[in-house]
Amino acid sequence: MDRPERQKSEQQALPAFRGGRGPGGHGLGAPVQKAKDFSGTVKKLARRISPYAFAVVIVVLFALGATVFTIVGPKILGTATTTIFEGITGKLAGGDGIDFARIARILSTLIVLYVLSALFMFSQGYIMSTVTQRISKALRKDVADKIHRMPMRSFDSTTHGEILSRVTNDIDTLGQNLNQGLIQVLTSITTMVGVLVMMLSISWLMTMVTLVILPISFLFIARVVKSSQKHFIEQQKSLGTINGQVEEVYSGHIVVKAFCAEDRVVDAFNEVNEKLYDSAWKSQFLSGLMMPVMQGIGDLGYVAIALLGGSLAIRGTISVGDIQAFIQYMRNFTHPIAQVAQVTNLLQSTVAAAERVFEFLEGEEETEEHASCILGRLSGDVDFDHVRFGYDKTVPVIKDFSAKVGQGMKVAIVGPTGAGKTTMVKLLMRFYELDGGTISIDGKDISTLSRSDLRSHFGMVLQDAWLFNGTIRENIRYGRLDATDDEVVAAAKAARIDHFIHTLPDGYDMVLNEESSNISQGQRQLITIARAILANPSTLILDEATSSVDTRTEVLIQEAMDHLMAGRTSFIIAHRLSTIRNADIILVMKDGDIVEQGSHERLLRQNGFYADLYRAQFEDIGSLPA
Repeated sequence: MDRPERQKSEQQALPAFRGGRGPGGHGLGAPVQKAKDFSGTVKKLARRISPYAFAVVIVVLFALGATVFTIVGPKILGTATTTIFEGITGKLAGGDGIDFARIARILSTLIVLYVLSALFMFSQGYIMSTVTQRISKALRKDVADKIHRMPMRSFDSTTHGEILSRVTNDIDTLGQNLNQGLIQVLTSITTMVGVLVMMLSISWLMTMVTLVILPISFLFIARVVKSSQKHFIEQQKSLGTINGQVEEVYSGHIVVKAFCAEDRVVDAFNEVNEKLYDSAWKSQFLSGLMMPVMQGIGDLGYVAIALLGGSLAIRGTISVGDIQAFIQYMRNFTHPIAQVAQVTNLLQSTVAAAERVFEFLEGEEETEEHASCILGRLSGDVDFDHVRFGYDKTVPVIKDFSAKVGQGMKVAIVGPTGAGKTTMVKLLMRFYELDGGTISIDGKDISTLSRSDLRSHFGMVLQDAWLFNGTIRENIRYGRLDATDDEVVAAAKAARIDHFIHTLPDGYDMVLNEESSNISQGQRQLITIARAILANPSTLILDEATSSVDTRTEVLIQEAMDHLMAGRTSFIIAHRLSTIRNADIILVMKDGDIVEQGSHERLLRQNGFYADLYRAQFEDIGSLPA
C-alpha cells in the first residue's frame, strides 16, 4: 500500500499532566508547559465556561463564604480562650470564676460556623465537579466529531499518539485542573487577604514581624526551584525515553525473542532506568526539602510571635486569646502563599492543555461547499482525466493519469511499490482532493458530490484488515447495520469463513480483542471480505484483499469475489499477478503514470514492463502459468 513519506521520531514522549509530585506532576519546582497565546486561550476557555456562569457564581459565593467562616473561627476561639483565662485569674483574685455560659455560646457559634463552612465547601465542590466534567464531556465529543471531519491529509502530519493525547491527557488535565485551580485561587487569595486583615486587627506589630519572615521563605523557595528545575526536566526526558522503550520492546517482543536480544534490551533499559532514578531522586529530594524547611522557618516565626506576644500581654496591650488566634492566623497565612505558587503552575498547564485542544478543534476540515449532485444507483462508468496529485504538493505521486472504465468492468491496477496504485483509489473516494485533472463517475465530477454520498456506493477491502473490539457477528454486520443474522451468515459462507467461525468457542458471538490477535491475520482478512460482501455495494475496491490468506483459501475467495463482482465495476490492486489474469483491463502503473494497459494476454504479448513484472514472479519455478 502506498503511503506519503513522513518523518517519525524514534520515540514520542507525550506530555502528561498529573497532580502531586510524581513524574509529570506539578509539585513546586516541577517544569510546566506554557501556552503560546495565554490570553487568547483564556478567552476561548471562558466562552466554554460561559453557559455555566450562574453555577460558577454560586461556586464563588460558596467558596468565599466557606473561607470567611474559616477565617472568623480563630478570632472567636481566641475569645473563648480569653474568657477562660480571665475567669481563672479572676477566681484566683476572689471573683466569680469562669463564665461557662458565655463559653458555651461562643463554642456553639463556632460549631455553627464550621458546619456552615463544611456545607459550603461540599456544595461548591459538587457543583464545580459537575461543571468541569460537563465541559470535558463536550470537548471530547467535539474532538471525536472533529476527527470525522478532518481531511486525510491532516492524519499524514499528525501521529495517532498526538491525537490520542488531545482526547485523553489534555482534556483530563483541563477538567481536573479547572476543578482544583479555580477554587484554590479563590480560597487562597481570600484567605490571605482575610487573614492579613484579622492579624492587623489583633496587632500591627506582630503582623509586621510575620511579614518580615516571608522574604526568607521566598528566597529559599527560589533557590530550591532553580536547583530542582533541571532535574525535573531531565526526569521528564528520561521518563519519555523509558516509556518509548517499553512500548517499543513490548510491541516487538516476538522479534526480540527471535533474535535473542533479551540481554541487550535489558541492558539498554537498565541504563535509561538508572538515569531516571538519578534525576528523579534529586528532583524529589530537593522539592521535598521545601515543606520541612518552610515549616522550620515558620516555627522560628512562631517563637518570635510567642515572645513578642507574651511581652505585649504582660504590658496588658493584648489578650492571651488574641495571641492564640494570631498564631493560628499566622499558620493560615503562610499556607495559602505556597498554594498560590502551586496554583499558578496548575493554571499555566491548564491553559496550555486547553490551547492544544482548541488548536485541534480549529484545524482544517473537509468542506462540502460544491456538493450539487446526488448519485442514484451507480452504473459504474469511471473516467480519470489527466489526474495529478501529491501528498506533498512539491513531490507528485500521480503525474498524469488518464483511464476510462466502463460499467461492470473488472479493472486491475498493478505496478511496483510506490507507483501510486492505492493513491488512485483514495482519490476515487475523495479521501484526498486532486491537484489537477478530474475524476468522473457516471458523467458526474466527484468534486460535485458529497463525500458521504459518494462513499456509500463503494465497498472496500484493504490490505490492513481493521476489526474492532466486539463479536465476529458485529464486525461482519458493520458493512450493513440493518442486516439480519441470516444475511450475516450468508456473507460469511460466501467469504469461506463460516466453517472456521463454527469451530470457535462462541461461534459468531466470540469477542475479538482490541488488536484482534485472538485470530490469525488471514482470518481477519476473511471477516473483512465477508463485511464487504454483506454491504453489497455498487462498486468494489479490493486492495491486496487476499494477501494474507493461503493459496487454497485464495482460490475459494476468488470464486466468491467473482460472483460478487459480476455486474459491478471493480478495482483490484494486486501484487500477485496470477490473481488478476481474468481482469477485463489491467492498468500498469510506474512512477505515477500508466505505462501500459490491456488484457493479461495482450500485455504479455507486448513483452513490456508488465511482462517483466510477471516473469519476475515466476522465474524461480521455471515456467509461466497459462
